[in-house]
Amino acid sequence: RCRGYGFNPRAYLPFPVLTPGLQGSLERLQLGYVDIVFANRSDPNSPMEEIVRAMTYVINQGLALYWGTSRWGAAEIMEAYSMARQFNLIPPVCEQAEHHLFQREKVEMQLPELYHKIGVGSVTWSPLACGLITSKYDGRVPDTCRVTIKGYQWHKDKVQSEDGKKQQAKVMDLLPIAHQLGCTVAQLAIAWCLRSEGVSSVLLGVSSAEQLVEHLGALQVLNQLTPQTVMEIDGLLGNKPHPKK
Repeated sequence: RCRGYGFNPRAYLPFPVLTPGLQGSLERLQLGYVDIVFANRSDPNSPMEEIVRAMTYVINQGLALYWGTSRWGAAEIMEAYSMARQFNLIPPVCEQAEHHLFQREKVEMQLPELYHKIGVGSVTWSPLACGLITSKYDGRVPDTCRVTIKGYQWHKDKVQSEDGKKQQAKVMDLLPIAHQLGCTVAQLAIAWCLRSEGVSSVLLGVSSAEQLVEHLGALQVLNQLTPQTVMEIDGLLGNKPHPKK
């Protein structure tokens, strides 16, 4: 299993402060180390060399096996890799990015180049767009939905916006394909994310064991996603990104 932890590197510098901060998190997690630690959002006020040295320090202290980036731009990731090569430090191994049927540009157009050049893969999140890519909304907001929780007003506004309604209509258009493959739209959407080149893992957000089992069923759907099926999905979505001249 992959155990991960994210933090803002600037908040933990200098290095002597880093270890107690992470150790406190590991104690709360009841773990001796995590498989990967993520640097969340690149800080333009922190020199890249300091960030890379901080993450190298974390790994050398045995608190993590690898480090990755989260919500970084392709140029920032490349800078971190170059800095690691220059000073014999440890480079990032993956980028954590939002990716789903309606968020495609970064994972499909920007990150593949890094994957081919330096081997940086993608750990993607929100494969269901915070639940939008399901049939539970269908033009309304259920009382038991997370968007009714305090602090999620932004998502409720998104669901009820014109773009949100259009996206929900697209989800309904995908139902025949899901039925043809013998799966749910959620399983289809997760499998669609997994099929992308360079995607190492897809992070799932579930509220019950039953939901987790259902989402894991996407692994069986993945083998059924033929190029023809993917082309059909692209045709229905109408948002496949194209290289810019």
